[in-house]
Amino acid sequence: IVQMVAQAQRSRAPMQRMADVVAGYFVVSVVTVALVTFFAWGIFGPAQGWVFGLINAVAVLIIACPCALGLATPMSIMVATGKGATNGVLFRDAAAIENLRKIDTLIVDKTGTLTEGRPAYERAIAAEGFDDSEVLRLAASLDQGSEHPLAAAIVAAAREQGLNLAKPEDFDSESGIGVRGSVEGQALALGNTALMEQLGVSVEALATQAEELRGQGASVMHLAVDGRLAGLLAVSDPIKSTTAAALTALRNSGLRIVMATGDGLTTAQAVGKRLGIDEVHGEVKPADKLELVERLQGEGRVVAMAGDGINDAPALAPSSRSSRATCAASRRRARCRRRRSPT
Repeated sequence: IVQMVAQAQRSRAPMQRMADVVAGYFVVSVVTVALVTFFAWGIFGPAQGWVFGLINAVAVLIIACPCALGLATPMSIMVATGKGATNGVLFRDAAAIENLRKIDTLIVDKTGTLTEGRPAYERAIAAEGFDDSEVLRLAASLDQGSEHPLAAAIVAAAREQGLNLAKPEDFDSESGIGVRGSVEGQALALGNTALMEQLGVSVEALATQAEELRGQGASVMHLAVDGRLAGLLAVSDPIKSTTAAALTALRNSGLRIVMATGDGLTTAQAVGKRLGIDEVHGEVKPADKLELVERLQGEGRVVAMAGDGINDAPALAPSSRSSRATCAASRRRARCRRRRSPT
């Protein structure tokens, strides 16, 4: 991160290249005027005209010195990148900072970006043939192989309740939709409805409870055991205290705010309603976020993407090629995976 910040501070913005060109002509002009002043005083001036000529020539060089023009842009870049780094925002280069002013649409992830990124386990609801504790135990056993904040909350809750967790095998993470693996010889899958649909697991038995929890802003994950719905788990992630004010400031600056999250649409809409975000996309896979960025860019929008996890990487990446969007991000585990042209 330190190396990236240093590299950004050394980079040259397009505006700086223009300033350097202007400064090049300006330096020649100033030196020419200084020389003309020197010889004019020396040849046509009074006694000691050469002395006055030298003084006035130096005065011209001092007053018209292009130093300020040449230093203004690099100093601005250094201050901007340094200030951004202290606030958890990394700029890829100076061009990214300059292009940031062109942004008119901002896509934001939810978990870890708008929310604290420190979810708390709420409850488990078992389907017929299972009990709540067993649902939590199996889900936590599987989630031991995941680094996602939601998984950490489930594992922590199971350990607090003294549940005996088993070691997961054949663990596989399906970015943006959930995880799969084997626990105690049973094939487990834990994730959103997109993962259940992919596996052909019906979630209708607990659909009403799931919607109620999502309506309260909780993230709901379904647990399937050997191709059968075992239950669901609800985890809530509080919204950051600074989020509402930040979004208000962004909207007041004329930005269009769009939320794209892997959580269920009802959960996303509940959070969006609390934050005043009208355009919300739920159960979005990493590839879907990329498509959303490209669709908005196809509409002539200049898009920025703010996210904090690997699930956001595909959407954060295209701006490095299109030179039209930005990536922002960070705090703690948030890392800027750039689609840079602005941040």
